[in-house]
Amino acid sequence: MHPSRRGLLRAGLATTSAAVLGGAAAGCAVPAGSTGRNMTLWYWGGGLSDKLVEDAAKHFTQVDLKATQIGGYFRSKLLTTLTARAYAPDITGLKGEDIASLLSNADQFIDLNTLGANRLKSQYLDWKWAQGTADDGRQIGFPIDTGPCVHYYRPDVFRKAGLPTEPAEVAAAMSTWDDYFAAGERLVKRVKGAYLVNDLLAVLNMGIGQSAKRFVDKDRHFIGDQEHIVRAWDLALECKKRGLVSPFKSGTVDQTAALEDGRLPSQLGASWVSGDFKSQLTKSAGKWRVAAMPERPANDGGSFLGITKYCRRPEVAFEIITWLLGPKNQTRGFVEASLFPSTPASYEMAAMRKPDPFFGGQVTNDIFARAAQRIQVAYNSPYDVALKQPIMDELTSVHISGKNPERAWRDAMSECRRIADHLGVS
Repeated sequence: MHPSRRGLLRAGLATTSAAVLGGAAAGCAVPAGSTGRNMTLWYWGGGLSDKLVEDAAKHFTQVDLKATQIGGYFRSKLLTTLTARAYAPDITGLKGEDIASLLSNADQFIDLNTLGANRLKSQYLDWKWAQGTADDGRQIGFPIDTGPCVHYYRPDVFRKAGLPTEPAEVAAAMSTWDDYFAAGERLVKRVKGAYLVNDLLAVLNMGIGQSAKRFVDKDRHFIGDQEHIVRAWDLALECKKRGLVSPFKSGTVDQTAALEDGRLPSQLGASWVSGDFKSQLTKSAGKWRVAAMPERPANDGGSFLGITKYCRRPEVAFEIITWLLGPKNQTRGFVEASLFPSTPASYEMAAMRKPDPFFGGQVTNDIFARAAQRIQVAYNSPYDVALKQPIMDELTSVHISGKNPERAWRDAMSECRRIADHLGVS
């Protein structure tokens, strides 16, 4: 399922909106950074709690904080203003999917360690902190949220298939991928019209996300042909071989209907998927539960705040960032904007431990929190997105067109090496 909130953000369907503070429009900052009392903050819809941002303007009276929601291709607009050295924001959001490429533009940002960020590192998840750190140790991204992945499932449908129904039992019985697929075979056999997963790409992406490696290492070597990627590819193929993949296209009404009526009673997805479920699956409210996913969690999503080098008052900007993103206000960010915190201290706060009616009164954040703390630190290269695409394309050809899997893998690797050569990756 392609979640609506993140999907819209990534597709750039949102339009530039008026600022929630002060009515500032995008690009109305003073050229080359702010002067005097002006301070600008760029983010995107859903990237921060609007209420929290509004409170920040009231809290930090030593500046006039004006926040602007930027629609469309956020990274492109940000880099354009930084390159032009005009109309640059003082504080800016940095999307999680863009952070690796932005690290190569670290000179455009202030090293947050020079402002004291390193003293706060212990308050944040290690792997999340590492994502915002450049190879030379400069910290350009201060963690906002995370996207720990879990197993969403329907106990009523699992019961029909003779499978466990309680979250701890489901996690134990499906603790490995092979166990998960075996449960899927039982599900497909006993519940007419049911499938275990919606598409092969979901399995591929989860398999890759569970690893501590991606497609390029720190020495700029291509490693997308190594065991960690091969295994994720093989997991996806195994799912297809066992007949566990649905015919429903992600993001369609057919898929939504299948989720509602129990034909897709199992989904592996990030914490923010719960928000999409609540808004889209109103007929099955109360019927879903959350358990740990097979083997270990992956992460999907989560962003950062940074300070551009054009900021005239970086110390104040850093105060604003650390206030917005401290444990107490990250908890607010979750309650008000479904942003799962990167601060473990938030997980014990009362606001995050309330039973969730949509999930049958389960305290789902306990599952999300355990997942968030078990994600591995992984090196993310700015070239990962480009090098992952051929593998996704070829897997889609296997699933949709019936292409021979061995041929598909060879073609994917051939295209990956062509792209790697073009990018200067050995």
